[in-house]
Amino acid sequence: MNNVILLLKSYGVLKRLIIGILLLSIVYIIGVWGFVCIEDYSFLDAIYMTMITITTVGFSEVKPLTESGKIFTVVLIFVSVITYVYALSVVTSFIIEGEFRIYFKHLRVKKEISLLSDHVIICGFGRNGRQACKQLASSHRKFVVVEKDKNIIEQFSLSDNILFVEGDSTEDSVLEAAGIHRAYGLISTLPEDADNVFVVLTSRELNSKLKIVSRASNDSAVTKLKRAGANNVISPDKIGGTHMAILLTKPDVLEFIDYISGNLDIRIEEINFNQLKDQYKNKSMHELDISGNTGANIIGFKDDNGEYNINPSMDMKIIPDSKVFVLGFYYQINQLKEIYFNT
Repeated sequence: MNNVILLLKSYGVLKRLIIGILLLSIVYIIGVWGFVCIEDYSFLDAIYMTMITITTVGFSEVKPLTESGKIFTVVLIFVSVITYVYALSVVTSFIIEGEFRIYFKHLRVKKEISLLSDHVIICGFGRNGRQACKQLASSHRKFVVVEKDKNIIEQFSLSDNILFVEGDSTEDSVLEAAGIHRAYGLISTLPEDADNVFVVLTSRELNSKLKIVSRASNDSAVTKLKRAGANNVISPDKIGGTHMAILLTKPDVLEFIDYISGNLDIRIEEINFNQLKDQYKNKSMHELDISGNTGANIIGFKDDNGEYNINPSMDMKIIPDSKVFVLGFYYQINQLKEIYFNT
């Protein structure tokens, strides 16, 4: 229902179309009433007379009109012609200008969002939001964009690849329209830190299990965002400065990392305890033999205390709350999922 309201606000032509239909209905009702009261027609004759009058088809009257009836008929024709012209112009605009197609695109998007689960919600479609969308799309992860800028929403309307909700992501109803109760994660990339804090706070209240990543412009906002419920907070300016410095001091290392992260054929996958089939739980990485079975390489391990180990020992076991990080080609990661993951 909230999404329909947002849709009506975005496309006033639909509202005008409804008004046109209502006006035509009112004119018709007045016509029937007038012929019954003024000319003493039967109800059926009044319906017939009203129809041939407002459509101007030129059929003869049921019986000769009185002076009052003629005046009423002239007024009825005049009003009905104006109403028809208005309604016709709206319908023409609705179809020819493509708004009919856009409207049904919105309905299709709404239906697709209602069927989503375990997806990611991206609040804001600025530079950071666009980059997040590209990364999620390359990982074949379903996502929904929440954006209040109508110009950006119009760009979405021309694309079949982006699911969107128009509205302010600080509002509960908008986040609910994006399926926050069924979502896996949320990325807040709004330009104002205060808005990001509010989005994080609201999102955490609506879905306590949600994984939330937020943007922060100032260092002072990082603590507030984490208190509000963000799992991770990213400062794009700080990352950008670090990136530029490393390009000068260790350019090949950074280019290698960029190559891995930007190559769609190479994936870094995390494996957690709950994803594994029962026969592989509580086993050491040596017993799993991921490299031997798939060709992918184990590059890191996160133990149940949250501590990271780079190039971990093969004797470490995958126990509850631990994770293994694997690097491999796309086909190797798919093979890994087929062998080790629950289906």
